[in-house]
Amino acid sequence: MFAPRPGFGSQTPPAIFPPVFGALGLGLAWRRAVDPFGVSPGAGDLILGAITTLFLFMLASYGLKLWRRPKVLIEDFRVLPGRAGLSAAVLSVYLLAAALVPLVPALAALLLWAGLALHTGLVGLLLWLLATGPAEQRRVTPVWHLHFVGFILACLSAVPLGHTGLATLLLYATTGAALAIWAASLVQMLRQRLPAPLRPLLAIHLAPACLIGTVAVSLGLMPLALAAAVVAAVLLGALLISARWLLAAGASPLWGALSFPMAAFASLMLVLATALEGSSPGDLFRIAGGGALVAATLAIPPILVFVMQLWAKNRLAAQTNAARA
Repeated sequence: MFAPRPGFGSQTPPAIFPPVFGALGLGLAWRRAVDPFGVSPGAGDLILGAITTLFLFMLASYGLKLWRRPKVLIEDFRVLPGRAGLSAAVLSVYLLAAALVPLVPALAALLLWAGLALHTGLVGLLLWLLATGPAEQRRVTPVWHLHFVGFILACLSAVPLGHTGLATLLLYATTGAALAIWAASLVQMLRQRLPAPLRPLLAIHLAPACLIGTVAVSLGLMPLALAAAVVAAVLLGALLISARWLLAAGASPLWGALSFPMAAFASLMLVLATALEGSSPGDLFRIAGGGALVAATLAIPPILVFVMQLWAKNRLAAQTNAARA
């Protein structure tokens, strides 16, 4: 019988997954740079291949934790870093599906449906915990975008696989969810002061606008795509202006939340640059996409390395209140 090394994986923290989620998004963004910049497709494939290997190792490590004591899933899900990490792990399955569409379509389709099943189960668990847990856990946070808007990531593979009806349904449903979460979050921010350690999570608000725009382009809904681009630009501007306040607590595992929104913004700009190629707006999106891609490439790997170092030094679990098997 398989017997894992004693102690290995017993406290694998879900916080390892958000920066990997962002790195997968970075790989997809580099793929989108092929048309506007003539970048070799191998650049994105190289990133995606390397990060997929790391992601699979992380899944195996967390799987050992669940194998030892399945109840840790619920315990991890009760804390904010755990909810964010587990959601990022599930959403990464969608990105893997998108990465595999041009290479192994059959496997991409399998991962698409597996991702939808896992995501639905995770949201069901969340709703049960919200209904039975303390009232303070029902406070809307940016992580809710991962739970309820994250379904839109399925569209990245659903559209090229021919499931346009599913993609259209998910696009409009998740757009409504994003609007509701943005509104609730704005009201809460006006009423309550957000603790400094949690402020990096605000970057997650940028990702839904970027994904709505990216998916809208793939479905030929350019007015929606351009509107989403405007919202994304406003949100990015607000985040950049408040960067010092946002990062006032210093480097922390929650910086992993910064990674995917950066990659998603770069992807949106590059997609619009390709769709509007030859026009003045297309040139502007090309410049913005190139700058965003460079910024994401410079920022995401260091965040990933920082979190991996905390994990290797056995400090990440304690800092994020990860459950022990």
